[in-house]
Amino acid sequence: MSGVDDLMMEITPEVLLKAYACGIFPMAESVDDPGLFWVEPELRGILPLDEFHVPKRLARTIRQGIYQVTFDTAFEQVIAACAEATNERQETWINQRIVDLYTELHRMGYCHSVECRLNGELVGGLYGISLGGAFFGESMFSRARDASKVALAHLVERLKRQGFRLLDTQFNTQHLSQFGTIEIPKTEYGKLLDHALEIDVSFLTDEEFGKYTLV
Repeated sequence: MSGVDDLMMEITPEVLLKAYACGIFPMAESVDDPGLFWVEPELRGILPLDEFHVPKRLARTIRQGIYQVTFDTAFEQVIAACAEATNERQETWINQRIVDLYTELHRMGYCHSVECRLNGELVGGLYGISLGGAFFGESMFSRARDASKVALAHLVERLKRQGFRLLDTQFNTQHLSQFGTIEIPKTEYGKLLDHALEIDVSFLTDEEFGKYTLV
């Protein structure tokens, strides 16, 4: 596949993986719109793993161990929470078709979630796709202070320890820029993506990864 034109077909989980390998991802106009469209930004947001910045307040929250962090234990709850409208995010692009596709990719072992719980209650998290040495972050949510940020910090640590080379954030936002995200041209992103896809790494389970100290 060479780009968007090659992907104008019924979107299946397999087609979705091929799209990500080409640097393309789908979005919906709104949660109520059943259709999807392909996106290939001219400027791509990435978070260089070796330059990840942990703000002081977040580092303190992590050290306090307020949240219990897990991986792949509540994927469907996480993507449902990411699709909810909130006071801060009144519109969402995650429609039911996206939920179905990414849930199937999760069952296939390509889509993963990070969960933050407080006293057993899910209060934050994120999800994204793992392909070769690249992780494509899709969305995050937070119902408690810094919960999604803690999830991101744990994701970055796991990706670094497992040998991943690329964390794709799709776009750069003011929220993400505090962690060190940058924008790079589409051509440069394509080279980084090709290199990352050549790496044979797996996204490990909690049991396989073992315990570690983040900060």
